Amino acid sequence: MKAVKIAETRLPTEFGTFRTFGFETPDKSDSALALVIGEVGANEAALARIHSQCLTGDVFGSERCDCGDQLQFALKAIGEAGTGILIYQLQEGRGIGLMNKLQAYELQDSGHDTVEANHQLGFDADHRNYSLCAEILHYFKIQSVRLMSNNPRKFEALEIAGIKVLERVPIEIAPSDSTENYLRTKKAKLGHLLSKV
Repeated sequence: MKAVKIAETRLPTEFGTFRTFGFETPDKSDSALALVIGEVGANEAALARIHSQCLTGDVFGSERCDCGDQLQFALKAIGEAGTGILIYQLQEGRGIGLMNKLQAYELQDSGHDTVEANHQLGFDADHRNYSLCAEILHYFKIQSVRLMSNNPRKFEALEIAGIKVLERVPIEIAPSDSTENYLRTKKAKLGHLLSKV
């Protein structure tokens, strides 16, 4: 699967001005944005974040998850470094889509954790695919990264695609009363590398 560039523009933000690229797969089944500062294809490992869309957290500031805080953390880190890439993959709710995610929230309200809720709806605990993200990194000729993530599945996906993860940069947000159980579930059932829960 190749990453097809659809558009390129500039996006001024409080963290700096990013070159912003729109990509999709040839069959248009998946799409993602790449926000880039500096020359990321240089020899040194690029500071990188793969961030999955979370409308509730990224836009509305939901306190059910730490997604919005992770996004802000990553954009700030890239802006301060003066070089890096954030891939914003449009795979809402760990790949199950917005409406299914809301149904999963409803199940969580009745006592299920995030993994149990996905299973109850007939989905994997994590339904995401990182193939397009890896192809975007190849597009920019990025061969190695310092990856901002706690999710070992992202490291594995990039390594399989031939991109070396030279360093894991933790992107851990301190748990709140609202996120503690959610983060414990990510650590216990999804293997996320979290030290604060």
